[in-house]
Amino acid sequence: MDSSAIELVIHARQRSLGDDIQVRRSLPVLARRMVGPFIFCDHFGPLQMAPGFGLDIRPHPHIGLATVTYLLEGEIVHRDSLGSFQTIKPGDVNWMTAGRGIVHSERTGDQQRARGPRLHGMQCWVALPTAAEEGDPAFHHYPAATLPTLEGEGVTMRLIAGSAYGRSSPVRVLSPLFYVDAQIVRGAVLTLPDDVDERALYVVDGPVVSDGVTLLTGDMAVFRPGVTVSAQAPTGQAHVVLLGGAPLDGERHVDWNFVSSRPQRIARAKDDWREGRFPKVPGDEKEFIPLP
Repeated sequence: MDSSAIELVIHARQRSLGDDIQVRRSLPVLARRMVGPFIFCDHFGPLQMAPGFGLDIRPHPHIGLATVTYLLEGEIVHRDSLGSFQTIKPGDVNWMTAGRGIVHSERTGDQQRARGPRLHGMQCWVALPTAAEEGDPAFHHYPAATLPTLEGEGVTMRLIAGSAYGRSSPVRVLSPLFYVDAQIVRGAVLTLPDDVDERALYVVDGPVVSDGVTLLTGDMAVFRPGVTVSAQAPTGQAHVVLLGGAPLDGERHVDWNFVSSRPQRIARAKDDWREGRFPKVPGDEKEFIPLP
């Protein structure tokens, strides 16, 4: 890469969630495992499903991370082993901290399923600081109306989590980070936060041009620290998310749905799931995703 600002461009890979539901996965990749504390990033949809069909992510476990679900279209019903039951809608944030262990499911509700659901959104995983890896699991829901919005010349942003542009989201985070949803009209310039070392831009709907490089839908640009970075929409309105933050306190390992600073902890979590030692999800006890 000859660019002075872009360190790496990641082209998202297609992955299947089953039932013909495909996602674009940009993190992790071999060349870049994390951006700040972000260790996983999926973009799903836009997808229109037929009546009677829907999303059915059966109960599955996590440790050592927080899942961050942010919808652009549609609805998802979240249940977890704490007894949480929450429908997430466009603009809302579901932040689930796994800590030492949690189980959850994500499904389409009955009403949406009956009419044929439309689904579009992002799910990221944020790795936890070492001191929080074995903390209590928790779940918090933040309605769209509680999240700060920022208006600029041709740019509209919603601060999903963390702090950026002098504002802070109410979403409780455990390490310094930012996560921003941004719309850019043709000709407008979006400047990324410059007070953190690790930053990336993911194109939800492009194209977008940054530092002379054209980024298409599904591309993630990871930027070098210490340089001013901006992005423009050359042909019409573009939609991006910005994410990044401070590096965590050491290496993180990821295997299936588990993240930890210690490989042996992941091995124990795999044994616990295999042997049925994780808690059940109230209201969704019959099904589960087996260990690969």
